Formats: sequence, structure tokens, C-alpha cells
Amino acid sequence: MNIETKTLNYLKAMTAETISNAKSGHTGSALGGSSILLALFDNHLNFDASGNNWPNRDRFVMSAGHASALLYNTLHLYGYDISMDDLKNFRKYDSRTPGHPEYGIVPGVETTTGPLGQGVANAVGLAIAAKKMNSINPTLFNNHTYCYAGDGCLMEGVAMEACSLAGKLCLNKLILLYDDNGITLDGEKVLSNNENMAKKFEAMGWNVILVDKGNDYHDCAKAISKAKKSTLPTIIIFKTVIGIGTVKQGTSGAHGYPLSSEELLAFKKSLGITESFYYPDDVVKHCNEAKRNNDKMIADWNKVYAKHKDEIESQLKSNPEEVVFKDIVKLLSEKPDMAGRDASNVVLNELSKSYNFFGGTADLASSTKAFLKDGGAFSKDNAKGNNIYFGIREHAMGSIVNGIALYGNFFAFDSTFVSFSNYMFPSLRMRSMMNIPALSIFTHDSINIGEDGPTHQPIEQITQLRSFVGLQTFRPATYAEVVSGYKYFVTKKAPTVLALTKSKISNPKLSTIERADRGGYVIYETGTKQQIEIYASGTEVYLAMKVADELNHMGVRVISVPNEKIFDSQTANYKAKVMLPAPVLRVAIEATNDNVWYKYIGRDGLLLNINEYQYSGNGTEVYEKAGFEVKTIASKINKKLKL
Repeated sequence: MNIETKTLNYLKAMTAETISNAKSGHTGSALGGSSILLALFDNHLNFDASGNNWPNRDRFVMSAGHASALLYNTLHLYGYDISMDDLKNFRKYDSRTPGHPEYGIVPGVETTTGPLGQGVANAVGLAIAAKKMNSINPTLFNNHTYCYAGDGCLMEGVAMEACSLAGKLCLNKLILLYDDNGITLDGEKVLSNNENMAKKFEAMGWNVILVDKGNDYHDCAKAISKAKKSTLPTIIIFKTVIGIGTVKQGTSGAHGYPLSSEELLAFKKSLGITESFYYPDDVVKHCNEAKRNNDKMIADWNKVYAKHKDEIESQLKSNPEEVVFKDIVKLLSEKPDMAGRDASNVVLNELSKSYNFFGGTADLASSTKAFLKDGGAFSKDNAKGNNIYFGIREHAMGSIVNGIALYGNFFAFDSTFVSFSNYMFPSLRMRSMMNIPALSIFTHDSINIGEDGPTHQPIEQITQLRSFVGLQTFRPATYAEVVSGYKYFVTKKAPTVLALTKSKISNPKLSTIERADRGGYVIYETGTKQQIEIYASGTEVYLAMKVADELNHMGVRVISVPNEKIFDSQTANYKAKVMLPAPVLRVAIEATNDNVWYKYIGRDGLLLNINEYQYSGNGTEVYEKAGFEVKTIASKINKKLKL
């Protein structure tokens, strides 16, 4: 038995044992794809076993994240910091080897995967970033991106959107390793899908390679060699057997089935293996050879990089010390009556002088204003471009931007209307989970956009965006608040959303960057002694100020809350200065259905929001008909006060 076959047998046996020991997992694809991963790591992958630190490492994404036991065992074999105890703790609470790969827990995991198809789109983003880095220095930055995907991944629309764009951009260093076992959880793939995947990818501009014996190590290795020579992105379609060698092989029963003790013993015996959680010395030595080769490659690369470091870093533009956010606010204040989206464009372009912004919109650059004026279009022939034309592919856009952010070196951004952010919720959730620097620039933040009707008028989206754990959603009302949202993104390097107005921002000097950074602050007061407190965000802040003028005789304090999470994090002393100690009434005004405001106004407060879809019509009329009109609100406040 040659060493490759022996290594593959032990990889299969220990992967199956890892799952059986956990009493849960996905034996089927973990075994069916073992030959593919082994061929990749053994012969092709330029990896950094010490961690995800080497900039030119090949990126490997396991989009079919349910096969994580295979990935963890492979990483263990090739010298990554995953111990045998980690394998024994697979799927246990707070272990380093969770049920699906999670970014930031162990080296070798480039992105969190599990929701099928997301990893494919992440891989496209990683390949886009790699192509851009290659344009900076083709000798030092020439890595490949590999993505392991199953039938389920390629049924997901997000994957197909991303692959369509990858073909258009000619991402020739992107290689999709498609484990085509013809089985899904509910049965054979033909129950739901009979399309010709090879022709589909050819139509999208991909190179296609078919491997009839996808469980053959040598055939897998040869196919990957061939793919690396292509001038197009490549999909390798490996015809494999799910759960190969087990009692459930070739059936949907193998998908999420951990072998029993007896079945595991029989499976291992068929491979000539009796040990438990064990890799023999010759297998370890064989895999360490690949690690040693990669370690030498990294050392040689670092020597060359040292000679070009200053040149490369100057092109990557990282000069945060040159940015004075106050100056950007001042610049904006000299341009009164801009809409929030226009102010955002100014800030984005100013910051791009010092930060390496890279991203684009879902065919809405002219409307959301999320584009870099001198950035050029990123394309097949211009990898130096900074504006990506994603097309009408919101699903993929968010996940691709996650991949760009994960690559490093870039402040990645995407953009569409607030009402269309729903398309991106899976990717927003993933970036929140990974805490990566990706920015969403969403515009048309209120129902006052009018004529396009309820499909375009956001009501519940702001509520949903605020609900994401770890995602900071800013709904700015002033220029300073717009700048503050950007400031948070570039300084914290954390997932951020800006929900911006289409309507004009007036009174540009109402707030400062210092006040806006607090997340909530007093923006306006009337009367000598304030008896009413009004909370608002975004578009509704100006309405709240007009209401305050209407109720001037009572004294009103208006509190702008562009980001309630940041406001909540302030000290009790600060919040006591902002909030009135005992107002007669607390009110919140926002054209959304968010009930978050009750934590400020209490059960006895007055929440003026919206819980019904509206109509198509003039924006001002739609807004007022929904109750967002000065005298209507003043009347409701008086009624609440029984005046």
C-alpha cells in the first residue's frame, strides 16, 4: 500500500471516528470528499500552518461546512494547531472544533460556513481581493482560492449569483471543488434538480473539468493541476459516493449519520485500521513534508516582501493618522442641503484618500451614491479598479463583500436601498458573527420616498438591522452623524450599516462629531424648562424639532439617537445629562415598526411609529397620511397629556 492510500484510509477512519465520538455530524460528505481534500493539501495548497497570517497563502473555503470533521482532521494532519483532544471534543460545548467551521477559532478556517452557498460567494470575494492584490504586485501576490462545495451549495441562489459574477470578472485563480454525489438530505438530487451543471457553468464563462472517479486520490490531484493552468475560473465536478465504504454509502441516510460503535469498527476494519484517534508516524511524516515545503516557501517570500514592503504598503493606503474627522464635518457644513446619501458620498471619497475602500452597489451607484469618483471600475481588464459593479445580485453582493473583508487589506463596502437589505440578511448575519470590517451603505431610509410604493418604503428593515447581534446600525440625521458612522467603521474595523436619507439634511451645524459619537445626545430644546422629551433618528429628527417648536410653550427636549447600542453603552452619568430626570411625557417618533424606543420612553410613553404598509404617492403626502406631520403629532401628544 502506497503512502497516499494509507494516508487517505486513516483520514477516512479518523474522520468517521471524530463524528461517531460526538454522536452527531455528517459522515456522508466528510468521507465522500476526503480524497479531494487530501489531494489538495498534499499536492497543491500553499498553506500557512502557523495561522492565517501569510498574505499570499492560498485560501481554502469549505462552503459545505457540515463536512467540518474532514477539515479539522486534515488541518490536524498538516500541522495546524488542532490537537487530537480537539478532535475528540468535536461538537462539544465551547470546543475549538464546532459543528460547522467558525472563523477566528482555529487557523485554517478562512470564513464561517454552514448556511449553504455562503461559502461559495465568500470564495468569490476572496478571489476578487486576490486579483486586486495581484495587480499591485503579481510576483508577491498570486494565490489561488479553492472552495469545496456540494450539491446543496450550488442549488442556493447566492452561489449562482456569485459564480455568474466570477465568470464575468474572469477570476482565473478561483477553483471550485464540486463534490457531486447526487444526494441531498431528502433523497436523490433528481427529486429537486436535473440541470446540467457543466453546461450551466460553461454558460457563465467558467472552465469545466469532469472527474468520473472523484474518490480516486490521483485523479483528484491531476484535475486540480489542470485547473490551475486555466485562464478562466474553474469548476471541477467530482463524481463521488456519499459515505463511501459505510453501511449507508450512496444513500441520503449517510448525510447526517454518525456510525454506531459496531459500524465504525467494521468500517475501520475494511480499511485495515484498528487504532482509535491515531495517525501512524509514516502518515504524519508524509503530511509534514508538505508543511515543511510550505514553511520554506513562506520564508523565501518574506525575504522578497521585505524589499518591496514600503512600495506595497503605500499602494494599500493605510494613513489613519492623517484623517481629521472634524475637518470632514466642516467640509460638509460648507455644502448645505445635501441628502444623507450625498453626504455619504463626500465622506466615502474623503476617507478613500487614507483608507483602501473597495466595493460597490447592486446596480444603484447613481442612486445610493456609494461610489469612488476616481476609483475606476474593477473588471477583467482593470484589477486596479475600486468600484465593483455587482449587478442586481444583492444576495451575492453581501457575501462577496464578506470575502473581500476576510482577505484583509481592504475596507469593503456594499450598497442598496434599505428596503432591499432583506436580500442580504444571511450575509449580514455572517459578518456580524465573524466581526469583520464590512460596511453596508443603505439609502432611502424612510417611507417619504413615496412614489415607488410600499415595496420600496422601509418599515420593518431598520428594526431587523438593529436586531443583528454585533452589527452596528447608524440612522444619521446630520452631517456629523454620517461622519460618525464612517468613523466607527474605519476605527473599530467592525461590521457597520449606514441607513441614509434621500431627503435633504438642513441645519448642518446642529451637531458635532463628538456628540454624534455618543450614539445619542440632545440636539434641540425649546422653552426654558423642558417637560417633554422626544427621541428620534434619521429623517424623523427634523420632524421632532418642528414638533418641539409647535409645543414650545411646554418646553421640549429632542434627543437624536443615531445608534441606540452605542448610546446604551455610555455611562450612567452621561445618560443622566441627556435624559430629563422626570419629564411629564416621553415620546419617540420613527417611521418604522421598531419597539426599541420603549426602553427610553417606558410603558407610559408615547410611541409614534408605523405598523402598516403605505401607498404609492407623493412622498410628503405618504409621510403625512401615515401620521408624520407636525400638527397630527402635536395633537396626539396633547391627547396623551389630556390637554
